[in-house]
Amino acid sequence: MTSSAQPPPRDPSPAEGTADGGLPVVGDPEPLPPEAPPLTARAITLAVSMVGTALLIAGASVLPLPYAINAPGPTLDTLGEYGGSPLITVEGAPTYPSTGELHLTTVRQAGGERAPVSLLAMVAGWLDGSRTVMPVELVIPPDQTGEEIAEQNEAAMISSQERATVAALEELGYEVPATLEVAETIEGTGADGVLLADDVLVALDGDRLANFAQLSASLDAVAPGTEVRLTVQRDGTPVDVDVTTVDDGTGRALLGVLVDPEFELPVQVTIKIESVGGPSAGLMFALGIIDKLTEADETSGAHIAGTGTMDLTGAVGPIGGINQKLVGARDEGAAWFLAPEEDCAEIRSIPDGLRVVAVGTLAEARAAVEAIGQGDTDGLPPCG
Repeated sequence: MTSSAQPPPRDPSPAEGTADGGLPVVGDPEPLPPEAPPLTARAITLAVSMVGTALLIAGASVLPLPYAINAPGPTLDTLGEYGGSPLITVEGAPTYPSTGELHLTTVRQAGGERAPVSLLAMVAGWLDGSRTVMPVELVIPPDQTGEEIAEQNEAAMISSQERATVAALEELGYEVPATLEVAETIEGTGADGVLLADDVLVALDGDRLANFAQLSASLDAVAPGTEVRLTVQRDGTPVDVDVTTVDDGTGRALLGVLVDPEFELPVQVTIKIESVGGPSAGLMFALGIIDKLTEADETSGAHIAGTGTMDLTGAVGPIGGINQKLVGARDEGAAWFLAPEEDCAEIRSIPDGLRVVAVGTLAEARAAVEAIGQGDTDGLPPCG
């Protein structure tokens, strides 16, 4: 026969009793509330409407809205590494180290089908001074998909790298020969019906065009509306045509064609970067290339950020998201920021600890970097 030991019975303490089924009850049980009055039709209607309103608010807080938000994005040092490799690699010429940093800046963008914006995100964007909320059609045109926009941004980034390379090498005194092929003519200009796609521009008024810089300089010496004689290579045969120039809106003469140049680079430059699109990194790419090819330590330990498009003549162009890029640069520790002079009027406020310099050309930006590195910054033009 077997037996089992059991604890002796214990009297409940004043603070502990037993409920039906042997479950412990801590403290005295609460008295039962009085019986609730029956619900009226008005009370039921009010309760249903409150629940419906709560559900609508909850739904609206997560449903996508037709808005886009720009927020500060990360920065990347063009003198540093990306994914374990140098962001900029130069072959065919000596390169030199730098003690400073030259950061390109980015904007994080939400909106559209690929990154929809909710009500909560939109309200947060309105309350955050570093963000900009705007109608989504300003970011993604109604006739384009997010994938198409991404492809365009990738193409713009590749083109930006090429223009930055050419501008940087020519700023350093390199000759960069180019084949100037006509991609298309602009309707209504003097070139329309006179020049053809695939024509190669050889000379302007008898002066040979060896590169894009010479074409630009030749047109700078021409008054808009003036007729010029172009020599082109058409189907392998030299042809002379007369083209009446047009005004670009700023008093500068243009031919009225889109040129797709093919360059013969004397130095091979490779820029390794992914997941970043658009043309706005051109200025910082060019400055990074110049720094690598220059023996002097131009930055001298300074942390400089910036933004701006770069064309083949070395002109710095405006970009979008300047206010977000300033905040992103400050958050990454930059003390200086190089901004396109055309964007200065768009700056709402400058983050504490950041000085913003206006630049209009690559030469001006290079001079600003040298001045910052030397600590001689009194003459730098402020922006914003």
